[in-house]
Amino acid sequence: MTARTESAVRLVILLAIGTMAGAAAFTHVHDLSVAHGQPHWIGWANAVAVELMAIYLGLELRARRRAGRPVGLVGSLLVAFALLSLAAQVAEAEPSVWGWIVAAVPSLAFLALVKVVLSNAPGTPPAVKPNQPTAYRTEEPELATEVEPVRPTEFAPPAVPAPATVLPPRVVQPNRPHVVGIIR
Repeated sequence: MTARTESAVRLVILLAIGTMAGAAAFTHVHDLSVAHGQPHWIGWANAVAVELMAIYLGLELRARRRAGRPVGLVGSLLVAFALLSLAAQVAEAEPSVWGWIVAAVPSLAFLALVKVVLSNAPGTPPAVKPNQPTAYRTEEPELATEVEPVRPTEFAPPAVPAPATVLPPRVVQPNRPHVVGIIR
């Protein structure tokens, strides 16, 4: 199987599971909203808000990771919306352990898909700050080059070549945190 075919099969499976998990979760959120006194259109609005927000947050999380931006708030919101969907599914289930487990499958499948897809995002290494050296290094001093002598003329004195100076290399140490405390 070629890499392209494998990618296409993976995409089809991802879309199938995502669609089925989304449909089940969508239905549970809608039905729970209606069962607790909300009009049908608000039940649909709740289902759309919960399920699409979870999908959007998953995409936003991936985009932020690629850009090297913080993901804490977005990740927390993703977990909150996934738990809200999970709670709606479990609330609609038969009140038994197996009923709850079976009802939780769509949300758990969605969370697993989000985790797998997001773990494939290429990580960008943090940029090195210009004033923060990464390790010990030596800087080679610039050696003075010989100055080409100027031909004497009646207006300029004869040029004297500058002596070449050799300086020892300068050692630059990285910024290190200071240890506070008593060392025994």
